[in-house]
Amino acid sequence: MKDMFKLDGKVVVVVGGAGGIGKACSMALSAQGATVVLASRNVDNLLKVAKEINAETGVETGFFQVDTSDEASVNELADQVIAKYGKVDVLVNTQGMNIKGLIVDFAVENWDKIFDVNVKGVMLCCKAFGKKMMEARSGKIINMSSVRGIRGTGGGNTAYGATKGAVDMITRMLAAEFAPYGINVNAMAPSLVLTETIKKAVAPERLEMLASSSLFKRLGTPEEMAGACVFLASDAANFITGQIIYIDGGLTAVG
Repeated sequence: MKDMFKLDGKVVVVVGGAGGIGKACSMALSAQGATVVLASRNVDNLLKVAKEINAETGVETGFFQVDTSDEASVNELADQVIAKYGKVDVLVNTQGMNIKGLIVDFAVENWDKIFDVNVKGVMLCCKAFGKKMMEARSGKIINMSSVRGIRGTGGGNTAYGATKGAVDMITRMLAAEFAPYGINVNAMAPSLVLTETIKKAVAPERLEMLASSSLFKRLGTPEEMAGACVFLASDAANFITGQIIYIDGGLTAVG
């Protein structure tokens, strides 16, 4: 029982692993013994985060460049991981973006862009790595959703909310599709997380207002997202699949 959250010997691919939540998840997974492989477009950021994780945990951290909107690039990533590490035990899809705007003024190219990253990218990664896991007849996939996938809001978030609703259904459908092969598929759905990017992009008074919606009257931290990620990646979650785990300070419990 004491080792149920340990990830020794596991190879975990974190797509979007150089971002705020992705980095925190990668650090926590590595701290539990996993060999973490980071993937994103920005090689400089990947190298920086890989060095930070190695320094903090002493566990090997690899990285590969990938464009998740390009199927050939995603397939190459999956092949590279298998070629170097021999297997993939866990896929964590933390890639995502938001473009805000009222729908009556929303540019179609921006709609396509956000769906390419948040939906198509997740699907392609699940497809490519799901094939590898099916061959091994085991694996775990953790997608990044949001409370916006279930809870309506203003503020020009129609496109973003639509993508997260799609991620929720991809998660549930793939849970059923992959279950015969011993693969778990779940999603984490946070409310607004206080990453460095959010601190710079959102005015303090707006953050204070958003924090008031939480039962704890504060925003979540990247490290609190990482705890849920470790849980879903571990043997402790072996009988959990098709679930959307809300890490939202009670936001969805009350409205």
